[in-house]
Amino acid sequence: QVQLVESGGGLVQAGGSLRLSCEASGRTFSTYAMGWVRQAPGKEREFAATISGSGLTTYYADSVKGRFTISRDNAKNTVYLQMNSLKAEDTGVYYCAAHPIFFKITRGEYDFRGQGTQVSVSS
Repeated sequence: QVQLVESGGGLVQAGGSLRLSCEASGRTFSTYAMGWVRQAPGKEREFAATISGSGLTTYYADSVKGRFTISRDNAKNTVYLQMNSLKAEDTGVYYCAAHPIFFKITRGEYDFRGQGTQVSVSS
């Protein structure tokens, strides 16, 4: 069992930055691809970014490419999402997710998911 706890959300003006963190429990963190998915008010949950277990491979949704950067520190069992040039449409709840197979998170499949952290961007 893996437990995921997100932090770092908040209110920021458009054009600003936030850094989300997700700390995982358990000893098998490096065997999981990790990712971030988000859900805007009244919309379906959507994929944002994912990173392989080694951290060598990343993949982003077109909507965040060039503005968001996903990274991980396996020694700390933590995955990060650096969000720059934030827009009002980035507002939503951001969830950390885990799956053993890279790319599964891009398809909305995950074995574990955190409770989420709220990101609000004012225009």
